[in-house]
Amino acid sequence: MDLMTAARKVRDHAYAPYSGFKVGASLRSRDGQVFAGCNVENAAYPEGTCAEAGAIGAMIAGGATEIAEMLIIADCPRPVPPCGGCRQKLSEFAGPDVVVTLATLSGETQVTTVGALLPGAFQTGDMGAVPVPVAVAAQD
Repeated sequence: MDLMTAARKVRDHAYAPYSGFKVGASLRSRDGQVFAGCNVENAAYPEGTCAEAGAIGAMIAGGATEIAEMLIIADCPRPVPPCGGCRQKLSEFAGPDVVVTLATLSGETQVTTVGALLPGAFQTGDMGAVPVPVAVAAQD
């Protein structure tokens, strides 16, 4: 299945009763599998799930760990980039040169890369070793 078809199909299942803003995302993993996700809202807006995060979660659940390309589609007058949190998620599962296509239902597209979306991505290696407090470790 191509990424546009997968993203359009899953977008139809988005749950966006508050904003009405339905988004679909699809990705191809390095091993060629296609995964898709849609946004899911709830009354506590920050607790909702973005389409990109849904697709990444499906990829991880499917046993893949690296994104080869991604497509995001929304019903907007212009292509809309992912939110900051999803840009960070993308940077953790895709290299800076991985292509991300932003699309509208009317057919307009914009092609960019993960690196262009988040040029100063925080890398997990930036955290260093963080010791677990003894009190927390004892409770486990």
